[in-house]
Amino acid sequence: MEEEDERTESQKNGTTDFISNLPDCVLTHILSLLPTRDSVRTSVLSSRWSSLWKLVPVLHLERLRNQDIVSNIWIHRNPAIPLRKFHLHWSSDCNTSYVNTMIQDTIMRGRMLQELNLNIYSHPNPPLELHPSLFFSTTLVVLKLGGEILLNPPPLDSIFPSLHILYLESGISYANCDSLSTLLAACPVLQELAVTVSDNNFDDNNFEDTSMLKIIVLIPTLKILYLSWLLEVWAYPFLHFYILRLNAPALEHFYFRGLLSDDVVLENLPNLVKSGFQFEEIAGELSTRDYAKRIWDFMRPLYNVVSMEFCIETAQILCDASNYNPPVFNNLTSLTFDGELSGDYYVWPAVQLLLCQAPKLQTLAFEMTFEDELGDYVDYSPESCMKKPLSDPECLSSHLTACYYKGFSGHEVEMELVRQVLKKAKVLKTMKITVQSHLDPKMKLQILKKVRKLQRRSCTCQIEFDEAHFY
Repeated sequence: MEEEDERTESQKNGTTDFISNLPDCVLTHILSLLPTRDSVRTSVLSSRWSSLWKLVPVLHLERLRNQDIVSNIWIHRNPAIPLRKFHLHWSSDCNTSYVNTMIQDTIMRGRMLQELNLNIYSHPNPPLELHPSLFFSTTLVVLKLGGEILLNPPPLDSIFPSLHILYLESGISYANCDSLSTLLAACPVLQELAVTVSDNNFDDNNFEDTSMLKIIVLIPTLKILYLSWLLEVWAYPFLHFYILRLNAPALEHFYFRGLLSDDVVLENLPNLVKSGFQFEEIAGELSTRDYAKRIWDFMRPLYNVVSMEFCIETAQILCDASNYNPPVFNNLTSLTFDGELSGDYYVWPAVQLLLCQAPKLQTLAFEMTFEDELGDYVDYSPESCMKKPLSDPECLSSHLTACYYKGFSGHEVEMELVRQVLKKAKVLKTMKITVQSHLDPKMKLQILKKVRKLQRRSCTCQIEFDEAHFY
């Protein structure tokens, strides 16, 4: 009776171990949501938990530096339980041959691996060259590779019949200029692709062979594409030349960042909904005007896009070819400008140029920051930026109803953007401004008063300030 009273009191205090009474399948699922090292730590809770981590079909190892830790976990997990997910981040001095042994064993045993995420840093050892068996996985759905990994897929017969998501991050090196295209050709049902190329992808011995890296994306199922070509200044003369071919009829989201090559062909993109662009200038390679023409030609096949994010620096480059018959985006209803503002540059002409190409734009947003300390504003006239003055954009007369400015600091460059929109937008309903949270309350009130005094073309326009960041 006494023991029963104690048990009842324990239950009243909420200390009964209900979790341990759950079936193994539930507990191992819970453990699969934790990093493996945390999962292993649960083994000290009680005899009930001592071996549960060994049954988890997920291996998630982060920020490893010591092979002993990896080996100990690998040896003691139950080999009869095939892995479904394998995430390995080895932060330095990686034993690449041991990693390849684990990958080969995982793929061959049980053939259940669905997700592989590798982030490997092997220096001073050679990079990880993935075992050929990986390129014939029939179960893999997600493949994410980053760090010091050499990509050298077999030239023939490799295939990922189930792969939906492929991320190739900065640091990946390519055995030759066809390596990437060979891999992409083996992914017939891919839906999401992210490729980041940087000067880290090439060493002094192979950059000449791979400076014309081929990015051939001919995938009918692809819906999301991220391409980043990020190089340090020293690499510009050697590595900005690449071949890009994109034919993806199902593509809905397309984002490009970096240097734009002159050997680019985009076609068959009828379902594009959202795009984002941040083009970097090629210093000394060709005139800004010719580079601006290249960017306009790149954007021409994207005429169906509905929503676009655009870097303000790129918009300023495009001003140098404003009379180059730029494309018109008749379906574009939402346009966001991001990037860094300079305190001494008049950016309204660059914004106005893009607005002229979007006659049915309904929503305009600014999400920009300053690159330096705010300097004195120099009131450049539009003529200093344009070859000829632009007419007022059609969208400001009949379609633009909402404008948002996030991160507003009250600088005159920002104020001029707000002033121009309020002055020209005839049907604007909302101008919502979110001021920077670090500004003191006095400065915020000055901004509010100054903005409210600005002339409004639309009699129905309401100026709103985000109260969450105002006080």
